[in-house]
Amino acid sequence: MFASRHSFVLVFAWAASVATAGPPYLAPKAFDERLRPLLDKFCVDCHGPDREKGGFRADRLTANFTDPANRERWLAAVKRTRAGEMPPKGKPRPTEAEFRSLAEWVDATEAVRRAAHGRVALRRLNRTEYENTVRHLLGVDLDLKELLPPDSSANGFDTNSSAQHTSSFLLDRYLDAADAALNVAIANSPKPPPLFKKRLSLKDERHVKVADENVFRKTDDALVMFSSSHWQAITLGQFYPPHRGKYRFRLSVFGFQSGDKPVTFRVDGGPLLMGTKDHLVGYFDAPPGKPAVIEFTDHLEARSSIRILPYGLPPSRDVHKIGADKYDGPGLAVQWIEVEGPLHDTWPPETHRRLFGELSQVKVPGYNAPDRVEVTSSNPAADAERIIRNFTHRAFRRPVSDADVKPFVDLAKGRLAEKYSFEQAVRAALKGVLVSPKFQFLREEPGRLDDFALASRLSYFLWSTAPDEELIALAARKELGRPDILRGQVERLLKSPRAAAFTENFVGQWLGLRDIDFTEPSYLIYPEFDHLLKVSMVRETELFFAEVLTADLSLTNFVASDFSMLNGRLAKHYGIPGVDGWEFRKVSLPKDSHRGGLLTMASVLKVTANGTSTSPVVRGSWVMDRILGTPPPKPPPDVPAVEPDIRGATTIRAQLAKHRASAACASCHAKIDPPGFALESFDVIGGYREHYRTTGLGKPVTRDGKRMPYLQGPVIDPSDVMPDGARFANADELKKLLLRDKDQIARSLIEKVVTYGTGGPPEAVDRAEVDAILDRVRGKNYGFQTLVHEVVQSKLFREK
Repeated sequence: MFASRHSFVLVFAWAASVATAGPPYLAPKAFDERLRPLLDKFCVDCHGPDREKGGFRADRLTANFTDPANRERWLAAVKRTRAGEMPPKGKPRPTEAEFRSLAEWVDATEAVRRAAHGRVALRRLNRTEYENTVRHLLGVDLDLKELLPPDSSANGFDTNSSAQHTSSFLLDRYLDAADAALNVAIANSPKPPPLFKKRLSLKDERHVKVADENVFRKTDDALVMFSSSHWQAITLGQFYPPHRGKYRFRLSVFGFQSGDKPVTFRVDGGPLLMGTKDHLVGYFDAPPGKPAVIEFTDHLEARSSIRILPYGLPPSRDVHKIGADKYDGPGLAVQWIEVEGPLHDTWPPETHRRLFGELSQVKVPGYNAPDRVEVTSSNPAADAERIIRNFTHRAFRRPVSDADVKPFVDLAKGRLAEKYSFEQAVRAALKGVLVSPKFQFLREEPGRLDDFALASRLSYFLWSTAPDEELIALAARKELGRPDILRGQVERLLKSPRAAAFTENFVGQWLGLRDIDFTEPSYLIYPEFDHLLKVSMVRETELFFAEVLTADLSLTNFVASDFSMLNGRLAKHYGIPGVDGWEFRKVSLPKDSHRGGLLTMASVLKVTANGTSTSPVVRGSWVMDRILGTPPPKPPPDVPAVEPDIRGATTIRAQLAKHRASAACASCHAKIDPPGFALESFDVIGGYREHYRTTGLGKPVTRDGKRMPYLQGPVIDPSDVMPDGARFANADELKKLLLRDKDQIARSLIEKVVTYGTGGPPEAVDRAEVDAILDRVRGKNYGFQTLVHEVVQSKLFREK
């Protein structure tokens, strides 16, 4: 009943907030008299009832700019007309005066709409921000994203308000997430038993004792693992804790018979049973010969453990043939593992004290829980109001009024009157706060943001979570809006470990790295692909981005750079010597490496390919969209997609030649295909190649004395001609051509940072503001941190 009632209250509150946003703007009647004829004359022939090219209908455009879809169509139409793309060549074009009247009307209409509503619509926390905010608010370590449906995105980002929707289903999911968070935050059990603290030996594990393959060697002080076969991974079965929480692990390890190279190993955590959802704790390096202690903490649910698997060692059958006692290859030696936890400084834990302070608890037995306890109060009404007011202030990220707090206080008092316990009454109110629109949405008024709204926008931009106490304190003193203070806070936030959220979430969406698992490369064609390579791909790109950001390096490094962030696995993949182990480091790239910049990073090359083949169209479109900010239009619905022939009978260049020979396709493919062809020198997993790999027609391939399951196909031709006639021979030369227009690359990145950070993209009427940011960035050698600073100082960021 509570869930249903509260869902109704939330929907009502949301509807009320929309209803009070103001009346829709009505354009002058002159629209139909002066502008509609222009559309009929120049647009409707291709975009009307008879022909609907690109899915666009000019005859359906209206003067109502409060309709987001209609407004987006108008802005896109003016943008393409201004760029000279429409009307196409050979079609009648408006005079300069005719186009100016249309563009000025669009700009003026949009300006009126913005004055009333702001550039960005009311924005909801996406599920990553929701999880981070609840963690920040309650101090819980809990995966809440899985309880919420995936977010939609627009203009490449799920922070874009135009893509966010609210439904009864979503509200029910939020109620479940709030319950889950409060269940963990509130301690309803007595103080847990003494800490689990033991030193364990892998020699005592059952798997080691009953293994039917001879792959483990027992020495005086360690167990040595010689195989990387997954079925020979060792789960720490001596440790299956009955309580969830954070546990500290210390492992004494070293590389056995590994010469001067470390042995990398992987640690997973979770139930570790068939069909369960486990997680990667991390990869680590065991130094050669000399033992070292590796320490980490990990959050585990009850009845969970860790599992250890060496990387890069031979399959178990190869070791078994020789026998572990005689095997002279490298191995992972584990001397001991110490486990300590669950780690609690106090009891009740900090999560509980954040809500209830020092209020006492009494025993309230429940079903199958005879020792259950609950918070009690001698003055329940006053204590409930104090707790709710404090929680609401932190949850709403700004000072709260009596009117803000009253609905939740009334809810708690109503529960008390119905003879619910004190804790149950307060809990119902806290749950109400966590599903309130004032918690779920970033409350911003049209015009210049107040300091509290600015604090939230800045914090969600760089940390993907709520502002901390320092930001809130500056907002309370009305100091955050000062340019010098704001600049200092940007630098503070970027230096914080929480800034990793900006790297992960912005890069993951800007470059599409969230899709790294969308396809699985064919084992027959790419047998060298493995989990460590995939993880290393993404980590390289994130670390590279962070290096360019923190050092304020030129954003041109995103196109071409003389360094990257590599570990041993990725360096091997790139053919760069002298790098071993899991740990990443900044590496100067050899001039003949064909690497440097985002376009030739394995992560980008993987997400722009499928599991078996590459497509110049996909990769070329990616370059145009993500790097140049000029996404190509969608292909006409009657044009079939080009499917690469993985048998090797026909090259992709020959197939695309048919498209480029068609007048309807040539104009777009002349822009899309060149960067795509340049990147054909890189395969599905980002490896450099001179020939395609095939499964049908080709020459046999042998590597390291082994016959490969794939064949050598046709030779790669990465050359082409840019639309302006400039020729290039390969990706290295393409990068130089792209860097001729640094302003376009910078403009594209400015627009993407603004979109991600504010919840909406810059539009045509924002050209002057984007140009001003670009001028200042250009004056400081296109520094990327400079770009972030200038975006934050701009009207685009500081106004709704």
